[in-house]
Amino acid sequence: MNIVIRNGVVVDTEPQPVVLGTVDVRVEDGRIAEVGPGLRAAPDAEMIDASGRIVLPGFVDTHRHTWQAGIRAIDPDMTMAGYLQRVLGELAPAHGPEEVYAGTLAGALECLDSGVTTLVDWANAQFTRAHTDAGVRALRDSGIRARFGYCHAGAPEDLLRHGRAVLEGHLGGPGLVSMVVAALGPEIVGPDHALAEWRLARELGLPVTAHLGGYGPEGATAGLAFLRDNGLLATPTTFVHANHYDDDQLKLIADSGGGVSVSPIDEMTLGIGYPVTGRALAAGAPTSLSADTVTCAPGDMFSQMRAAFTLERGRPGGAGLGFTTRDALRLATIDGARVAGLADVTGSLRPGKQADLVLLRADTLGMAAAHDPIGAVVLNADTSAVDTVLVAGRVVKRDGRLLRDDLPDVLAALAASAREVTARTATAAGSRRRQI
Repeated sequence: MNIVIRNGVVVDTEPQPVVLGTVDVRVEDGRIAEVGPGLRAAPDAEMIDASGRIVLPGFVDTHRHTWQAGIRAIDPDMTMAGYLQRVLGELAPAHGPEEVYAGTLAGALECLDSGVTTLVDWANAQFTRAHTDAGVRALRDSGIRARFGYCHAGAPEDLLRHGRAVLEGHLGGPGLVSMVVAALGPEIVGPDHALAEWRLARELGLPVTAHLGGYGPEGATAGLAFLRDNGLLATPTTFVHANHYDDDQLKLIADSGGGVSVSPIDEMTLGIGYPVTGRALAAGAPTSLSADTVTCAPGDMFSQMRAAFTLERGRPGGAGLGFTTRDALRLATIDGARVAGLADVTGSLRPGKQADLVLLRADTLGMAAAHDPIGAVVLNADTSAVDTVLVAGRVVKRDGRLLRDDLPDVLAALAASAREVTARTATAAGSRRRQI
């Protein structure tokens, strides 16, 4: 489909966020064809009037446990220890394939509804092949652009066979959903398992995303040394929650081609550590933003941009005052695409890229008279401002509503999933008490 978006205030993000002014965006066959004033439209083109709107690339979330939508706000005041015990130790095993599908579908649609058009789904509830299949199917059914994080907690010797089967069975061809290896990594599992994870990525030609650097300085140092000593840094790797690396270690990550995913709200509220945003940027590492989990944090990118901006600017002694709203928007768009390995696909308005676009209302009381559109996006906008969303040139949200007739069914399935998971968890807890 051919589309021309007219009369909006257009913001591009590459190489740096810049306001292009009131210009047009022409979309042809799902890709951005041209950006400029007074563009001609093909006779069959759909016209989208963006008057009173800010037009910009869709947001990129580089680390989210999407299946957890059904346990939203399950324990909003939890610590990291509580998260590991309750969410991963108790609630995750209570998810069957149906619950994984319901949570992942609803979580991905939540992303689209809030302007996140690209998602790295760290799917760590893959207890069986059926769980894996359900997660991939949910992402496809949602219509979001996603990288499915294959996470295998079984025997290391099964990793390659299982991972190859998932790639060849689901994710080896064209489409919006592709695959990455969601590695448990050397800070969580033993060396044999970690080596097998990176070997899987190397043999399948996939990047890795792993929780690295978030468990204290000693673990961060040991884990990074393990990757370096075993030649694993050559594989493109996203370091999630990299808070406990020192500046030299961040430089090593940057020089190796690694990227960083910062979840500023979760990292502060769970006690993981102060977000590494500015230090990672100073080291030269591609740095991005992520929601991580909605069990104890918001799931929208506006909250993450605002938190990253505030926390960086608030560093003691004014050390972070050089961090700007433009930096925050760049992390949420083109830098997120770089970290996800999709910089040639999405994240900016460069002609030839996929038309993943968001139109934000600028005619509301909370957004009107925005003298700096970029500042308004980062500091003033919220999910209610998301008017229109396109993924690969297809309109998935228009006039503030997702274009899905089945949304009531999605929500009903999510509610049923939430009841089932909590009931199973309570039954398992009762069984443990009886055994004691």
